[in-house]
Amino acid sequence: MTQEGIGAPPPAKPTGGGTKLLLGVLAGLGLVGVVYLGVLEARRSKLVPDGASTPSFVLQKHEGGELRLEDLRGQVVMLDFWATWCPPCREEMPALVKLAKEYESQGLVFVAASRDDGAMAPKMVESFVRGHLPELKPYVAYAGDDMARAFQVSALPTLYFLDREGKVMDAQRGAMSEDAIRRRIERALKQQ
Repeated sequence: MTQEGIGAPPPAKPTGGGTKLLLGVLAGLGLVGVVYLGVLEARRSKLVPDGASTPSFVLQKHEGGELRLEDLRGQVVMLDFWATWCPPCREEMPALVKLAKEYESQGLVFVAASRDDGAMAPKMVESFVRGHLPELKPYVAYAGDDMARAFQVSALPTLYFLDREGKVMDAQRGAMSEDAIRRRIERALKQQ
């Protein structure tokens, strides 16, 4: 007989540590989810509240002429505050244009309200449109500082959905997926 097994501690028995670890991970994920939802609500709460009437503004269109928000009554408006220098804006814009084209026959109007700076804005937008997204051109207008303040735009992109009466029905600060935008469009178009 050998001496190997004598004096050695007995093999460890399972203690349920794996279950405790799994429960700990799940609890941690739950906490992260609650914090994330809180951050989303805090971001949303700093925007114009749902049901508020939108102020009247006149925007200069990129292709010339003016666009008055009150002239869009009777249609659902997807109003996106963006800029050519904003990476999340640039990433989100193809989906916005695609969905605008897809839903315009159902009463959706897309306004890409550029927040590019001052006198250089038309040149910056034209360069972006020409080099990246020619289909964006007819949707671009320029939102001044007064309009950005009225819509509480403190970060880009900021997307608003206005109902057929010109009231805010939804708003989001930060880029969204195409699916999330589609859901908001469909919900907005269903409201009468």
